[in-house]
Amino acid sequence: MQEELVKANKIAWETKAYQAWVRHYGTPEQLAETLKQTGSHHLRYWLKYIGDPAGKRILNLLGSHGRKAISLAMRGAEVTVVDLSEENQRYALDVAAAVEVKLDYICSDVLSIPDEDTLGEYDFVLMEFGILHYFMDLGDIFEVVRRRLRPHGRLLLTDFHPFARAWASTYNLNEPSGNYFDDSVREGDVAFAKLLPEEEQSGLGKVLGRGWTVGDILSAIGSAGLMIRTFEEIPSPSDPRFPEFYTLVADKLDVTLEPLFPNKSEEERV
Repeated sequence: MQEELVKANKIAWETKAYQAWVRHYGTPEQLAETLKQTGSHHLRYWLKYIGDPAGKRILNLLGSHGRKAISLAMRGAEVTVVDLSEENQRYALDVAAAVEVKLDYICSDVLSIPDEDTLGEYDFVLMEFGILHYFMDLGDIFEVVRRRLRPHGRLLLTDFHPFARAWASTYNLNEPSGNYFDDSVREGDVAFAKLLPEEEQSGLGKVLGRGWTVGDILSAIGSAGLMIRTFEEIPSPSDPRFPEFYTLVADKLDVTLEPLFPNKSEEERV
């Protein structure tokens, strides 16, 4: 099933993505000027956990149009983006060239990075906004994170809060209409579709994804041998009683974990 998700999502993310970024952020030259003025703002969720990025190696998985990665490179970090969209790659590299910073960009499914071991180890792995729903097994992606982190390296994960799904389209309702525990694969609009005028949305592909609970996410990260340091919940600006995003920070430990269910056979645990 993961292969089906990758195929559908690659098609969707390679149809008019460059066009959408230009319409929303401007030409690469225009975004370059914006980043020179506001680059630190795009890093506001993570700099307190990074410190000074200068000289740090940072891997941005599913890094899309590269704004966060470029902002980090502007502060002296050595940044590599992995994303499956060639249009995302083209826009990001055009912006990086306009800013005059070096950005390594690998156009690939993050679960099948060519010659992954040659990338070496990173001080930080950054994953941000609308990403985990692209994976059928969270263990797979967090194993990639663990392999690419140096000892005591750090994962920075910011994404939409799973609880928000239960409140989707319920702004005028007293009770949630969604299902927090729904784990079915669903078809949806590609994220940049809303950035294009309606007349330009024809021909856009649909993405496939599934939802995860907070428990799913925490368990998968812990099972990968990453020590969760904090889970920061960020309230919704439209209704601060409820979370909209979260930022999770986890460090790589050099430990061997005992089986979570020691009395089960290997087959039963799988």
